[in-house]
This record gives sequence, C-alpha cells and structure tokens, in this order.
Amino acid sequence: MTEGSTLRGRAAEVDPRGAALRAARSPHPILGGWRKRCGGLVAAALLAATLLGAAACGGESSSSGAKASSGIDVFAASSLTDAFTELDADFTAAHPGIDVSLNFSGSNDLVTQMQQGAPADVFASADTTNMGKAGDLVNTPQVFAGNTLAIAVAPGNPEHISELADLSHASLKVVLGAPDVPIGKYALESLDRAGVTVSPVSLELTTKGIVTKVALGEADAGIVYVTDVTAAEGKIDSVPIPEAQNVIASYPIATLVSSASGTDAQAFVDLVLSDQGQRVLATYGFLPPPSEGP
Repeated sequence: MTEGSTLRGRAAEVDPRGAALRAARSPHPILGGWRKRCGGLVAAALLAATLLGAAACGGESSSSGAKASSGIDVFAASSLTDAFTELDADFTAAHPGIDVSLNFSGSNDLVTQMQQGAPADVFASADTTNMGKAGDLVNTPQVFAGNTLAIAVAPGNPEHISELADLSHASLKVVLGAPDVPIGKYALESLDRAGVTVSPVSLELTTKGIVTKVALGEADAGIVYVTDVTAAEGKIDSVPIPEAQNVIASYPIATLVSSASGTDAQAFVDLVLSDQGQRVLATYGFLPPPSEGP
C-alpha cells in the first residue's frame, strides 16, 4: 500500500468517528421523543395550574361578592330580658343573615358602657331619663312599652305584707333598686306617693337582683316591675300597689348614631314597635306605650 493510499485510509478511518461523534451530538430518537413528551406534560401542567388559579380567583371574587352576614348589638334594660329574647328569635327567623347580640343590664349601666365606647346599635331603656343621658349617642327615641310596680314577697307571703306602709316596719328586710337605676327611681316615687319611708338592707343595680334576694330569702320584700313577677315563674309572689300610689314606667328605644348597621338596627326597632312586637311584650306583662311618662 502506498503512502497516499495509507493517508486516504486514515482519512477513511476518521470519517466513521466523525459520524459517530455527530450521531452522539444529535438527539437520540428515544430521548428526543421523551423530551418532547416531557415538554408537553410540563406545558399541560402549567396550563392546568393557570386554569386552577383562575378558577380559585374567580371563586374568591364570587364569594367576596356575595352578601356577607352582618350583626347588631342590642343594649336593653334587664327587665326586658325574656321579651327581647323572644323578639330576637322572631327577628333572626325573619332576617337569617343578621345575628343579634343581646346585652342586658341596668339602663344607667348601659349608658355608661356606650359612653365609654362599647359598640351598640340599639338601646332600649326602662326610663326616659337614662335615654336622655345617652344624648347625642342615639337617634330620636320612641316609647314602645309601659310597666307598673308591685311588691315582691316570698312565696306564700309569710310576712303578711299587704301594702307599701308595711315596708316601713323595722322587722322587715326590704331591698330596693339603687336611686340612679329606673326601678329604684320609680320605687322612691311610689313610696313618696304613699308617704312611706323605708330603710333598705340592700340597693340593687337591676330588678333581677331584687327578685333574686327575695327568692333566696335574703330579703322579705322588694319593689319590682309587674313583669318581673311574671318572669320569676313562681319563685316569688307579689302584692299589688294601688293605682294612686303606683307609677307607670315608660320604655323608649332608639338606634345609635354610630351604628355601622343602621338599616338592620332600624329593622329591629320596627319589629319592637310593630303589632307583632307589641303582642310579644304583652305576653310578658308589658303595657302599651303610655302617651307620656317619666
């Protein structure tokens, strides 16, 4: 073999390696197909993720666009506990998207809470005096109910109390409401009309406190609302107070100026003032709204 042929042979020997090198650099048919399929799967996954994200965003927008449930805070005198609890049930049945939170206490205590910033949407007081103390916090109030007084005694009236004058006997333990709460103010007015002076053993902040003292035997008698006797369900008895010595309590109600749920708050007030609301109140012993009251 000549040198030239030898060189040509070497060149020929290089060609297969070059072809092999080029073959190695070019995609393998199987690997190439896998890459294509892998790329397709990745693209499909990205598309699915995008669609799911869009659906989630769409669902969130739809949810946020739906009417959110709201609520109102109703501040009410403790003597309204049973009646307003029933009215709450009636209201939420008619307005299922609105939650009602009831706060019962002495009217003066409720005013103090509101003055200190407690959130409230509706205020129902047991007298016009404390509604007046609420001042600019409330919108124009409306009287929705009346009430009268009675002497609360233990079941069976073991001390044989028959009139307000009996409460002045030193042997009796008498409990009254504090002078700055409605029931205390009304009691003092009634005693004044009867010309009777009483030395109470305790001054309570709510009518419920008076009822509890008498029911537990910690007091022989107290002056409460007629509605408290009804609500006590036999735990106490009562002695009526003559009309000339009695007092008609006026109960006003109003929405709060600062309420963020003014429409819902007014709807609750409207229920209380409605024929339906008046029937519920009457069930618990409340009188129709007096034309004028203290």
